Amino acid sequence: MKRRSFRSLLAADGPLILPGAHDALAARLIQRAGFGGYFIGGFGVVGARFGVPDIGLKSLGDISQAVRDIVAVCDLPVLVDADDGYGDVKNVVHTVQTYERMGVGALFLEDQRWPKRCGHLEGKVVVPVEEHAAKIRAAASERIDPDTFLIARTDARAVTGLDDAMRRAERYLRAGADCIFIEALRSVEELERVGKSFDLQVANPLAGGVSPILRPEEYYRLGFKILPYGIDLILRVTRAMQVALEDMRSGKFELMGSGATLRDYLSVVGFDDWTRIEGEHRAAPQPSGRGEA
Repeated sequence: MKRRSFRSLLAADGPLILPGAHDALAARLIQRAGFGGYFIGGFGVVGARFGVPDIGLKSLGDISQAVRDIVAVCDLPVLVDADDGYGDVKNVVHTVQTYERMGVGALFLEDQRWPKRCGHLEGKVVVPVEEHAAKIRAAASERIDPDTFLIARTDARAVTGLDDAMRRAERYLRAGADCIFIEALRSVEELERVGKSFDLQVANPLAGGVSPILRPEEYYRLGFKILPYGIDLILRVTRAMQVALEDMRSGKFELMGSGATLRDYLSVVGFDDWTRIEGEHRAAPQPSGRGEA
């Protein structure tokens, strides 16, 4: 089945909620839950796959392998965090085209200086606006599919202030971005100001982050259409595993059987489909003693 374009999701009224998939199992569950699209971010991927924080320890070669595995099992349109493009303009084009060939329909590129870090953590540094504008221009000009949706993210709010972040957003739109994402806004008043200034934009309801956590309808009313919930699943999964391990370590095993059933799990990973294929296409057994000479 051909994957829908990411842009097609933007035509519907209301907020676009994109749960974050840190691995292929999460992506399967997101699709089964009935969402129209999803998000793959570095925070969850590098934590789940490599057990390290999102502070620039892993680059395109590492993260793209995880994205490939996730996209392969989920037919939904996907937004991928492409960090800063992992280098200069040629690296940005290589990154964008690498993901396009996997079937990724939307990407965002940020103006942090490498090594980057989660947008809600301290210690960020942003590049000159001209440098990131050149990356956006290159990505927009050299994308394989003109339908690929490019989001320009700026982390300048925490570094040089909101006024500079908004000026940067305007430059990135002029350079060819389809949408802007001003990361780590600090108050509802800042959300209101930014929401009135741009036609289409991203809000980041990050659990435990510096931005206000509002209901999706409230973000939409303020002017924010695209809402990636990038770390909610990985945080909940981490806590669930901690609780289960505490129960095992205690020797009580009081939680035994409280998770998904084996039947539920096998259904999620497609066991019935593979069993059908095996049954329909396996070679017919040969009678004993009558095999080929």
